[in-house]
Amino acid sequence: MGRTDRASRVIAAPAATVYGALLDRESLEVWLPPDGMRGRVERWDPRPGGGFRMVLTHLDPADSPGKTSDATDVVDVEFAALAPPERVVQRAVFEADDPSYAGTMTMIWHLTAAGEGTEVTVTATGVPTGIDQADHEAGIASSLANLASYVEAAD
Repeated sequence: MGRTDRASRVIAAPAATVYGALLDRESLEVWLPPDGMRGRVERWDPRPGGGFRMVLTHLDPADSPGKTSDATDVVDVEFAALAPPERVVQRAVFEADDPSYAGTMTMIWHLTAAGEGTEVTVTATGVPTGIDQADHEAGIASSLANLASYVEAAD
């Protein structure tokens, strides 16, 4: 599980606005699910050592089966570190019977100034072997595109 997946995007919004969307329950439900999924946060505690539980539902499970059930991915996420407005470190564990999805994946959301906006780089380490790298990086890129649309519309 030594693989690292990455994606980044420049978002036309200040870092504080982007950071706020990373730590707001309702915002997260809107922008985090990648294309083809919808999300629901079941537990929310936005502090270091806190975290959230998200249920991601595949809109077409025949095309992309879930890790937890045929149609869902359930993930428990701990906020390992919060450094406003520059960095959010998350530790994610998928609820799955398949051992290829076991383990703790660390997701680092790093925000840096980029001209008039913010470059958001997501680095995932300890990615479970059952997650295809190309699919995962495409999913992260999709979430970043959703985040950009969300915060740019609100800004």
